[in-house]
Amino acid sequence: MLISVILAHPNPTSFNHAVAAAVTETLRKNNHDVVFHDLYKERFTPELPTREIPTVAQLPPLIQQHCREIATVDGIIVIHPNWWGMPPAILKGWIDRVIRPCVAYEFLEGDSGQGVPHGLLKAKTALVFTTSNTPYERELAAFGDPLETIWRNCVFGLCGVNNFYRRNFSVVVTSTTDERTNWLNEAADITSRYFPK
Repeated sequence: MLISVILAHPNPTSFNHAVAAAVTETLRKNNHDVVFHDLYKERFTPELPTREIPTVAQLPPLIQQHCREIATVDGIIVIHPNWWGMPPAILKGWIDRVIRPCVAYEFLEGDSGQGVPHGLLKAKTALVFTTSNTPYERELAAFGDPLETIWRNCVFGLCGVNNFYRRNFSVVVTSTTDERTNWLNEAADITSRYFPK
């Protein structure tokens, strides 16, 4: 299988990068091909220009490449921190520019855009690994876990990817070396469960 791994964290020594390394290593051990994008390292431009909004827009080569990849992969894994209950701006911009009409979803004939889109992504499985410095109980009580809603319903569910799992690792800032090692093993195990040999 061909799996897309999208990483969005600016610090190359971050735990997010360690998760990405564990995930990609596991996928390769399980004989999957990996298309890996570190959005910060690649200096992905998140702003969606007006000229790219029409479905018939002539897209820049890099955006064309991302669109081709995301439309054809068999699985998707996204890794990012929880910042203000949202993905980092660079990842939100990637969604804006790449998860676009006629690539990831379409409105059926006769629908002027106010209805429920039809998902177009080939991938049937998506994993999201997030990190935070808020205990889960407080996150749920105070904020309602917005990242779960964003990824499960607003992105992947809308695009036809219904086999979805998200794992949040917290609290990272006070975690021990043993905790982080266990989390990396868990990320590898989850990846193997959803993308076995």
